[in-house]
Amino acid sequence: MSDKKKLVIGVIGADVHAVGIQILAHAFEAAGFEVTNLGVMVSQEEYIDAAVETAADAIMVSSLYGHGELDCRGLREKCKEAGLTDILLYVGGNIVVGKQPFDEVEVRFKKMGFDRVFGPGTPPEDTIKALKEDFNL
Repeated sequence: MSDKKKLVIGVIGADVHAVGIQILAHAFEAAGFEVTNLGVMVSQEEYIDAAVETAADAIMVSSLYGHGELDCRGLREKCKEAGLTDILLYVGGNIVVGKQPFDEVEVRFKKMGFDRVFGPGTPPEDTIKALKEDFNL
């Protein structure tokens, strides 16, 4: 049995930006995490089903096309309904339309139940550092 923390990652909604999620998958695996990469155009239900199936410790939502705010609404509540009450929720990328102050964007996503929010261009190392902090690794 593996002691590795399990992550479910993917690009939410109608977003088809595939390169970044592959880079993240490789970075997370190299850092010692077990990764289930759902790829692109992932629905909230697909994240949740994969998290339940793999007994994931975190869901990592990526978005680059700017509609992450719409695509992510209600995800925390759906996780709770599925019994994923303690799962970490991370979101990152170009998650809102237009140029908006990141501190305001972060507050909105945290109110939606996300534990961590990362802006465009965040290096994978920053996310890995946050994961290790949140998992006390």
